[in-house]
Amino acid sequence: MGQLHGGGRNSGTDLAWAALGGDPALTERIVYGGPSGLLPAKLPVLPLARATVAVCALAAAELAAQREGGPVPAVRVDDGAVATAFVSERHLRIDGRAPSSFAPLSRFWRTADGWVRTHANYPHHRARLLHALGLPRTAGVPEAAAELAGRRAEEIQETVHEYGGLAVAARTPEDWAAHPQGKAVAAHPLLTLDPLGDGAPPRPLPALAGDPTLSAAGLRVLDLTRVIAGPVATRTLALLGADVLRIDAPQLPESQDAHSDTGFGKRSANLDLGSRTGRATFEELLARADVVVTGYRPGALDRFGLTPEALVARRPGLVVARLSAWGDDGPWGGRRGFDSLVQVATGIAALEAEPGCASEDSKESGGGAKRGGTPGALPAQALDHGTGYLLAAAVLRALTRQTRTGGSSLATLALARTARWLVHELPDGAGRDGRGQPESSDTVAYDPARHLRDTVSPIGRIRHALPPVSFDGAPATWAAPPGRCGTDAPVWR
Repeated sequence: MGQLHGGGRNSGTDLAWAALGGDPALTERIVYGGPSGLLPAKLPVLPLARATVAVCALAAAELAAQREGGPVPAVRVDDGAVATAFVSERHLRIDGRAPSSFAPLSRFWRTADGWVRTHANYPHHRARLLHALGLPRTAGVPEAAAELAGRRAEEIQETVHEYGGLAVAARTPEDWAAHPQGKAVAAHPLLTLDPLGDGAPPRPLPALAGDPTLSAAGLRVLDLTRVIAGPVATRTLALLGADVLRIDAPQLPESQDAHSDTGFGKRSANLDLGSRTGRATFEELLARADVVVTGYRPGALDRFGLTPEALVARRPGLVVARLSAWGDDGPWGGRRGFDSLVQVATGIAALEAEPGCASEDSKESGGGAKRGGTPGALPAQALDHGTGYLLAAAVLRALTRQTRTGGSSLATLALARTARWLVHELPDGAGRDGRGQPESSDTVAYDPARHLRDTVSPIGRIRHALPPVSFDGAPATWAAPPGRCGTDAPVWR
């Protein structure tokens, strides 16, 4: 990895570890290395990526030490591995084929007063978007562009939302700070990790049958997440030895290409929680689970008895981790959202726009952020990936705490909170020297091939990014490749 530098010098890591309630002294166990100049952006994207991976690896090392009874292993963070993993979906190849990340109708559009961004990767979201715009199901980019050009961004946003689709008006950071949802997000920390329930006794961790540095070996994780952030978290838990069982509703389409990127080490089953048989099967799984991770919008799973309180009432000592786009409260708390849309709403797209794009009249438009050029984007879906590693870190820290003091735990994270951390709270110079280069940099040239591997899987030969989470004795890759979505039996190993 080249020259390494000791911990305690990356303030982004310190801030994230403090949010997790970790012992500050443990950050001295982290060393940094790797090439410089990766994930270039106006915002501190690489410091965010580095910090989230660092605290995830440290939480994994801490749990490994708890299980082994020894000191916390040294953690290594390589910027090359981190940067490659944060764009893992772009490096993915399946029998040489590069999957497409965004559908044609998932993009920025000019409106009468600025810009709006839509998300239509899933067929049902595409259909809802076109229906909201009064366009036929066969309409494409030219028809949508013509329709959107004559309408105001805020009106588009609300109309599409009413029809169950996804569209967000572009805003500046100042616009977002004044928005009711921006204010709701600002009232919360980066993440919360709190006790939940009346306090279950400590639960002994399963005996380690193999490698003692597989921190999560023997633990059972119910994965009710989709797209990137949640699956990145559970992919990391699978790396560390957990038995991760992803559950999807059979009526919701899922991208096999997306699962081929984030399904490493997991199994995937379809389960209809609306049916008596499906609910009974889920209850059997829950009765032996250690962790439940959900990534649906707040309230979407409540009718199935899957509120955090209901889950721990049926399974005391459970760790519940909940992820959303906009947070649990505020007027947008129950809305759907994705990384690309959160970037647009929170002002990240405005900050990353080309020079000369900003205009003062954005504050008078009520949304839309009038600009002379197309809004920009981060060099990675960093809100998704970063939140995913933070989510895994929160689960690992909760497991460590459960083994020591007992009780159930609830971790809550949101892409919009991570966005606020990036824009307002993560120091711009986090982990940089006086020349603006990462403190961890060395003279090694960046070669993404060093952080990629070919693996034979049930869907073909996969070229994929290696995990960036690393500590002494940590696994170099996953024990199993991804399979086909929904084809595994809903049972624990």
